Amino acid sequence: MSQYPAFSLDLFRLDGQIALVTGAGCGLGNVFARALASAGATVVSADINLASAEQTAEEVRLLGGKALSVEVDVSDVDSVAAMNRAVLQAYGRLDILVNNAGIASPADRIHEMPVEDWDRVNAVNTRGVFLCTKAVLPQMMAQKKGSIINISSVAGLAGVSNDLSAVAANYSASKGAVATLSKQIAVEYGNEGIRCNAIAPGWHLGTQLGREALPLSEADIAAMVEKLHGLTPLNRTGDPEELAGLLVYLASDAASFMTGQVIAHDGGWTAW
Repeated sequence: MSQYPAFSLDLFRLDGQIALVTGAGCGLGNVFARALASAGATVVSADINLASAEQTAEEVRLLGGKALSVEVDVSDVDSVAAMNRAVLQAYGRLDILVNNAGIASPADRIHEMPVEDWDRVNAVNTRGVFLCTKAVLPQMMAQKKGSIINISSVAGLAGVSNDLSAVAANYSASKGAVATLSKQIAVEYGNEGIRCNAIAPGWHLGTQLGREALPLSEADIAAMVEKLHGLTPLNRTGDPEELAGLLVYLASDAASFMTGQVIAHDGGWTAW
């Protein structure tokens, strides 16, 4: 007899679990917080903008879920430590961490990129994932269970053409580091019941990430979107809501044997 329960849709439920989502105040983070709550998790909505974090938490509550908002700068050690203390003081445990917080910069070519832009993007996108993961691991180790989901990008899996004027090398490098770090976490902590996977979204419009990376006119953006459609087998861009199912799956016991994976959610972008 298997030591694991037979398949049931109940495996996707997250009732009684505590989920922390960074960058939850807008974009993908808001989608992730609502999705986890809809599956039964109590959500900690964390964001550098506390008002935005609380807005997401309130959306969760209006949907019948439970949520707490916390202010955090994921690039700052003390801020991350304070966030972790707030979670443990409120709930005494943490079951799911979604390292979603991320930023971009203007899409300068490497030889034209200010060093300050490189440092700023990597401080949030790479250092932030490291700091948040480091903070929560002791509690997950004590529980002998936890699911960490890192948000990488298809831009971290391969180069992106300069013709798109959409992705800078600092963003690609940071997201590539997140993909590799996710595998290392899975290897180091798998024997302690902790799983770690990464989602590498393709072009999902409707987030705030592109505002700084794409200081373009409406006409330029429309032309770029048309080009993206042509480069994607499904001939369209994604909607942030389409990521929710994959996230809930990776967070849940339905993915109990899934770890160390980087899953591209990209409409076939990486399949060419």
